[in-house]
Amino acid sequence: MMRAWILPVLLVVCGSLLAAALAARGVSAAAVPLLLLFVLVAGVHSPLAFPRSIGAAEAQRRSALDGRPVVYWRAGCPFCLRLRTRLGRDAGRLHWVDIWRDPAGAAAVRSVNDGNETVPTVVVAGRPHTNPDPAWVREQLAPRPRR
Repeated sequence: MMRAWILPVLLVVCGSLLAAALAARGVSAAAVPLLLLFVLVAGVHSPLAFPRSIGAAEAQRRSALDGRPVVYWRAGCPFCLRLRTRLGRDAGRLHWVDIWRDPAGAAAVRSVNDGNETVPTVVVAGRPHTNPDPAWVREQLAPRPRR
């Protein structure tokens, strides 16, 4: 669980040190925006930028009931961040599993990616798709026509 916070904490610490150095040199006007930039980037790369994660077993159970895709992800992954930001509000309609918090989720990802923890891995109707296009993922959320 701590791995997910290493990058965000490191960004805030580095930003604070740089801002303090600038402030010590008398360049306070540049220190505040720099610190805010580092905090913003840390927030985007933190688990807080993603919908609440659930365990792999629960995500699979929910997906079987409602048909919505399961997204396996991890904090700090630029491809996961790209998927999350491009989905916008639709991201909340997916079931998210943080593979760094859930060993079963990590095992599920390794089982479909030749032993690698390649994320994002999106499972739709039981079929895994590694790093799919966000537009395609959004299409999978569209309601199916009734027959």
